[in-house]
Amino acid sequence: MSKWIRYWRRYRSSRGLSHELMTLGLCLLLGLLLVPTAIFIVGRVVLGPYANGGWPALMGDYFSGLAHASSAFWLVAAGPYALVWCWRLARRTGRYARGQ
Repeated sequence: MSKWIRYWRRYRSSRGLSHELMTLGLCLLLGLLLVPTAIFIVGRVVLGPYANGGWPALMGDYFSGLAHASSAFWLVAAGPYALVWCWRLARRTGRYARGQ
């Protein structure tokens, strides 16, 4: 069995604080690596080349913004976790509306 499948099963079987910490860690990993990369790709297609250089320059600027506690950069990093909470709220609201 693949180690990724084992990790996924461990994540799915966890409950409580350990599950929430794993969710937070995964979301932060996505927010630190995947989201800025997606922003770079979409920006390059829509707006053209990044003014300060390529992808490494964008990542350098991104981590510099995080280090300087810029709220815009931290919103990007926390975005996936916020989406998880929006998804949870939508599911809970849907269940409440259906009376379950």
